[in-house]
Amino acid sequence: MPTYIHIILCLAIVTFSIKPLGIYIANVFMGKRTILRKLLGWLEILIYKICSINNKEEMDWVRYASSMVLFGFLGFALLFFILIFQNFLPLNPQNFAGVAPDIAFNAAIGFVTNGNWQSYAGENTLSNFSQTIGLAVQNFVSTATGMAAFAALARGFSRRQTKNIGNFYVDVVRGTLYIFLPLSFIFAVFLTSQGVIQNISPYIEYAPLENSIAVNNDNESHPKLIPQGAVASQVAIRTIGSGGGGFFAVNGAHPFENPTPLTNFFQIIAILLIPTAIIYAFGVIIGDRRQGWALLAVMSIIFIPSLITTIIYEQSPNPLFNEKIIDSSAGNMEGKEVRFGTANASLRATVATATSNSSPNYMLDSFSPLGALAPIILTQFSEVIFGGIGSGLYNILAFVILTVFIGGLMVGRAPEYMGKKISTFDIKMASVIIIVPAMVVLFGTAIAVSTEAGKAGIFNYGAQGFTEILYAFSSAGNNDGGSFAGLKTNSEFYNIALAISMFCSRYFVITSAIAIAGSFASKNISPINAGTLPTHTPSFVFLLTWILIMVGILTYIPSIVFGPIAEHLHIENLKNNNMMTIK
Repeated sequence: MPTYIHIILCLAIVTFSIKPLGIYIANVFMGKRTILRKLLGWLEILIYKICSINNKEEMDWVRYASSMVLFGFLGFALLFFILIFQNFLPLNPQNFAGVAPDIAFNAAIGFVTNGNWQSYAGENTLSNFSQTIGLAVQNFVSTATGMAAFAALARGFSRRQTKNIGNFYVDVVRGTLYIFLPLSFIFAVFLTSQGVIQNISPYIEYAPLENSIAVNNDNESHPKLIPQGAVASQVAIRTIGSGGGGFFAVNGAHPFENPTPLTNFFQIIAILLIPTAIIYAFGVIIGDRRQGWALLAVMSIIFIPSLITTIIYEQSPNPLFNEKIIDSSAGNMEGKEVRFGTANASLRATVATATSNSSPNYMLDSFSPLGALAPIILTQFSEVIFGGIGSGLYNILAFVILTVFIGGLMVGRAPEYMGKKISTFDIKMASVIIIVPAMVVLFGTAIAVSTEAGKAGIFNYGAQGFTEILYAFSSAGNNDGGSFAGLKTNSEFYNIALAISMFCSRYFVITSAIAIAGSFASKNISPINAGTLPTHTPSFVFLLTWILIMVGILTYIPSIVFGPIAEHLHIENLKNNNMMTIK
């Protein structure tokens, strides 16, 4: 199949899935009867009884946010102790030792916040118990937490003159039971049919053709092993839940996680499904589907050019290669899987960074400077372009509030969104959502490049090394979890610094979003008049896109100039010097 047909088909399937899936998601959180609720309603009620949850009781925004933070803390504590004491727990056939405290701290924060940063190789570090009961469970509940934030925010915009925005625990149960478990089960079955492994067996020893024993750096012999584990189930929720975090160190490039072009094709679709449908579901819940389409249009306006730019530069040969010696007709194949090629790697890189999903099938460090530019910018966009589950919605709504506020100032009227006046409190909370991730990224990068502990992890100096650090904190500060590679992050400095970045970006931002939900729920709806700024028209889409670009990109322009742009200019200079030498 031609590459462009493959990409168009992938995006078309996602586009046609937005409306039906969005309506289903909206019905789940509006408490309407669905097919799965008829089948699994008894299980939902049983969970409430076991956990002593009053599903009839609703919460105000303070209680909702407090429950969310407490739930996250308990999840962090449980996962942290599972990791450091995994040597005493079952399902550890390889007898892996307990995880070092700084790595466990980083991993626990990462998976609880849905950042899913990994500074370790899972197949060499974690037992089956840690992978399944620890990480996979958090992939479900941390994703459901983001979905709960979406539900609370949608209720806040749709309700009037009330303090209540729903019940956090009910939202988590319904999101997990009716959305993530069914989709993950179906997808896991498909993955196993294509060759993704699913077991809890010990690793398999094998004898390579050259010899039966490998020798490590200490000249000690050790057998060659094929890792085993419950991979399909973890890959399914990781992909659908925009969590990232692979069973293996190389994530989607490993044949046990992503064995065929078909699995790669449907993994890309699965990554995009819920982040796009959830935006439409927002329009359904608030009673104006045009708002959902308008937000999707803004996201697409930025996403499509980013995708095209990445594909163009990655399908171009490395300008420093001598074409007479190295055939670069396939494009920049460094760091790409031959099974997928440059276009598929570019598509997945753009999709994964736009949705904050760290499940690459490529090595971003090997992209050309301008080929990596779009994924870097999409990562730094604060999860606005589709974003993670729930986080994409509340991040772009912060920009919507800012845009409506600016638009109101331009026409001299009090700013309103969905018929509700925007208060000083709303602007403050929206500012926190916009500013905190940028502060985390820029301050973290500045500290890393100015301290010996931060610079100790650099393998590639110059602009490339700076980009690697910038991307690490951009990823942690925007709950992406992806790595640029080429940077040794498995150190106490990076494990702690990146964990703090993930925590601040998740909980400062998500609690501010819940505060906005509570604020809007308490307001009455004003009648539309001639001075009301419509927020579903092409002119508003243009204004919102422009503000996104001005605020989102200009925040990072100085750092981007020092990173990928400087590296691109350096390569052009080397190319010109080589050409002069040949002449």
